[in-house]
Amino acid sequence: MPQSSHLYSSVKYLIENAKSTIVRNVNTTMITTYFQIGEMIIEDEQSGRDRAEYSKKILKNLSKQLTVEFGRGYSVDNLQWMRKFYLMFRKRVSPEITGSFEKYETLSRISAEDRNYETPSHNLIFRLSWSHYIQLMKINNEDERNFYEIEATQNNWSVRELTRQYNSAIYERLALSRDKYGIKQLAKEGQIIEKPTDILKSHYVLEFLDLKQDKRYSENDLETEIINKLEHFMLELGKGFLFEGRQRRFTFEGDSFFVDLVFYNRLLKCFVLLDLKIGKLTHQDIGQMQMYVNYYDRKIKLEYENPTIGIILCKEENKTIIEFTLPENNKTIFAKEYRAILPSKEELKRQID
Repeated sequence: MPQSSHLYSSVKYLIENAKSTIVRNVNTTMITTYFQIGEMIIEDEQSGRDRAEYSKKILKNLSKQLTVEFGRGYSVDNLQWMRKFYLMFRKRVSPEITGSFEKYETLSRISAEDRNYETPSHNLIFRLSWSHYIQLMKINNEDERNFYEIEATQNNWSVRELTRQYNSAIYERLALSRDKYGIKQLAKEGQIIEKPTDILKSHYVLEFLDLKQDKRYSENDLETEIINKLEHFMLELGKGFLFEGRQRRFTFEGDSFFVDLVFYNRLLKCFVLLDLKIGKLTHQDIGQMQMYVNYYDRKIKLEYENPTIGIILCKEENKTIIEFTLPENNKTIFAKEYRAILPSKEELKRQID
């Protein structure tokens, strides 16, 4: 019966929503608890004379007691992570940010009887899992760390995906495509997609395709491997991408042409065409992409959609060819290198500095 079906769907949604809310609340409560444990450890250290030796001894004893009482999760290493967690993130937990943290910021100095265990407002500040924060604490640069936290939260990255994005130096690759203001914006807001250049990275890393640098492969091989690992490739492309198809065909006066990969970006509200080149970029490649973009703009896109973007993904770009083939005010056609191995983060950081 329709009513019965509607009732079931409504009740099912309510239960599933409640379950996910419980999981989120449990996670944020534990993260807050770890933050407060880190604070208590720091405060206790400050009362010791030889802090290094004192801390080592205290953490060892504390770990033994907590493990007996609560089981796994309170090893010396984990307690040290909690200590570091407090030191790294304490700046954000302040009256200026939360507006009501004063009664919690000295929690370790309040007697057990008087403690308020209601969920504090600063729980909203910690939205990721403890495993995510352990990975984030390995990043020393605060701006870079903030960027990865924002992106992991907004895009629901798993710990594995967060690690992959960090290892592929997405922060540095995005920063190299931006001015100083844009780099600051990355640290405060993450990757904001408002114009075509916002989706671009300095280059793209396709290490997940397992293509050997010295192995010969065709453009068809490259395309096939991308399709086989489409989810990974779309994560590498960035935010808002939807896959529309491969080898999209159109014909002019009996001649057929094929666009390698076609995507749609829902944030920019436009088609994004990708042409794959395993060699060095030529002016013919740019001319071909210009034709593809013109065709989509004139025959495919709807009136309310924005101009089509074309990206030539090549093994070796040629900046001079790009400069003199494309108009100075070009905003729709781009050539970007891809790399089959992870980049050197140190080298990219030097380019930013």
